[in-house]
Amino acid sequence: GTSNKRMRSRTIATAVTTVLCLWPVAAASAFATRSAPMTKPSAISSSPMRRSDVSIGRRTESGLVGSDAISRSSGSPSSTSLSLSIPRGGAAAVSELMTTPNGAFNAALAVLAASTAALKLGNRSDGDGGSDTQAKDPKVKSLQIKFLSVFWLLRMADWLQGPYFYQVYASKSFNTAAGSAMTWVSRLFLTGFASTAVFGPLVGRLCDTYGRKAGTLAFSLLYSLGAMSTRSNLLGVLLLGRVLGGIGTSLLFSAPEAWLVGEAGREGVESSLGETFGLAYAGDSIVAILAGQIAGLAAAQRGPSGPFEVSVGFLVLGGLLASLLWRENVASGVSETSSDGDEDSSEDEKSAPTILDAIKVVRADPKIMLVGSMQSLFEAAMYIFVLNWPPAVSGVVSSYFAKFASDSSAAIGTPYGTVFSCFMACCLLGSTVFGQLTSSSRVDKDGNSKAVSTESFALGMLVLAAAAMGTAAMTIGTVPSALASLPVIGKLAGLVSSPGAVLSTLMLALFAFEACVGMYFPTIGTLRSKYFPDSHRGVVMNLFGIPLNAMVVTVFLSIERLGARGALGVSTAALSLAALCGLKLKTLVNKSEEDS
Repeated sequence: GTSNKRMRSRTIATAVTTVLCLWPVAAASAFATRSAPMTKPSAISSSPMRRSDVSIGRRTESGLVGSDAISRSSGSPSSTSLSLSIPRGGAAAVSELMTTPNGAFNAALAVLAASTAALKLGNRSDGDGGSDTQAKDPKVKSLQIKFLSVFWLLRMADWLQGPYFYQVYASKSFNTAAGSAMTWVSRLFLTGFASTAVFGPLVGRLCDTYGRKAGTLAFSLLYSLGAMSTRSNLLGVLLLGRVLGGIGTSLLFSAPEAWLVGEAGREGVESSLGETFGLAYAGDSIVAILAGQIAGLAAAQRGPSGPFEVSVGFLVLGGLLASLLWRENVASGVSETSSDGDEDSSEDEKSAPTILDAIKVVRADPKIMLVGSMQSLFEAAMYIFVLNWPPAVSGVVSSYFAKFASDSSAAIGTPYGTVFSCFMACCLLGSTVFGQLTSSSRVDKDGNSKAVSTESFALGMLVLAAAAMGTAAMTIGTVPSALASLPVIGKLAGLVSSPGAVLSTLMLALFAFEACVGMYFPTIGTLRSKYFPDSHRGVVMNLFGIPLNAMVVTVFLSIERLGARGALGVSTAALSLAALCGLKLKTLVNKSEEDS
């Protein structure tokens, strides 16, 4: 019967979850205690370690970034031969998992995928055969189909451009002195951030005034032009392309979301926004993984500009669907006026949102300021992390796996593509957790809601993110002597002093942070839909992009002095401040509920 099926599903989910909880501990123990490869002259197999041919990073202001740090840390192009003791049977696979970077991260990817499957299975076992899906409001289902089909196509185009961002510009000849190509690549990178910061508020105002659908179509056009500019070798064209890409980024991260919130308000289904954001960003993680594979195929056929060319097709398709499926909506103050006649036109002009008005709105409501600050601080920490995880991971991977190499002078390659896939799997896991814990369908036997409030979820997520980033920052490099002298920190530093323990601790911390990234996007989308006024939604969202981009650019320009550890320390501080903002927001919300 149904109860037996639910019991079996729950048992399977519990068993899988138990294994997943024990696996990191066992892996850390194995990494920390294993000291040298077992070698026998009669049982030595020399096999090349596969290196990732693609330097993959994470998100730029618009998607992924292939940073110079990745290229420098990838080692020489020659493969590394490993002298391994390869037993017969299944033990060979275990040995491969423990002695090669690619095998270890593939195992981690499998565990993360199983974790998500276990959560999904456990969530379904708590339901009653899918009645929630059958009972879903047709208006909600229709809105989700319209939004998600366009959103995922546009995100696919965005993700496609990331893996080869560095390579496509590094391959250009700028007619400058030898050795200055990286300088121009850095300037092009910063041009995109500066463009987003400078034009973001204006772009948001235009979207609120003339329509969020129009803003989404403008994104498709501008991003397509920016992508096609990578075919040129002219520096001016490339700079113009980055400016257009920066403006497009402002549109991507404001126009579609503002359209969704406005349309949900028009249909009277605002309560479904949390579920919709959860679906959007869970699917976005899968889209990102697929984009990495498609980008590799496109680059193999067309060179580093190939993924940019392919992204144009997705942009055109996304824009076409938006034009066919979406109704236009504008800021609430504008939509309530008429443009018929001179007097009405004057009234419409008065009601159009302005940047100054948006600033006044932010200052008048502390909840808007707190949510916006959480957005700026978390995303700044995330982008700083993007620039620094490749060298951090490469260093500990080389340190641990070097002992399995027969040639100690050979470079150990880091499988960045597989690591990136692990990060995306963590994001999917995080967005799944958000959907499960905040779902309105979570009720007890008496019909009372068991759903976690978005404010409470945000606070827990931010605290976890700060702890994970702080752990990562403390793991790489040497603990300062002043801190090492403290009893607790000194003992912790001793526990993670071996290369295996350092690798395990760092990757678990980074995986935890990426899971928080997966939780963050549906969380912040829900909070913005709740607290940002529709009359100034686009402007307010882009206003908080100014301090975000300022922080990222400042750290990027100071990276030589900060190093990876210092940069991750800045991210930790930003996340800690975001957690304090989350705590203050929850306090205000609780006070408001008590007063009411």
